[in-house]
Amino acid sequence: MAQQPDGGTDIPHSEFKIKEDDTTPAIEAKLTDANGLPVNLTGASVKFLMRVKPGGSVKVNTGAVIVGTATNGRVKYAWTAANTDTADVYEAEWEVTYSDSTIQTFPGGKEFITVTVGKDIA
Repeated sequence: MAQQPDGGTDIPHSEFKIKEDDTTPAIEAKLTDANGLPVNLTGASVKFLMRVKPGGSVKVNTGAVIVGTATNGRVKYAWTAANTDTADVYEAEWEVTYSDSTIQTFPGGKEFITVTVGKDIA
């Protein structure tokens, strides 16, 4: 994972780890198409969704932000205390609604981002 200048942590669509009750670093990703090119998010809205793994109750279903130029495909979600208050393993995804109302989920297919919220020592 690469630390971004704005404090987010870029993930390669696979795994993100954070401690219980932490709200930083934010989770950030570069959404790409099948050719590995950045997705154009001009006029789009983005949501971050996360649920207990596998297929459990939804923990997060809220808006995310587009980072920088929309044509770069970068998105970010800043955690709230309620998002990380329970240590567990979660599966997550980004949902993009384009300006023409079509919806695309990242990562695609049967893949998810694994988010591990680790237990604090105290």
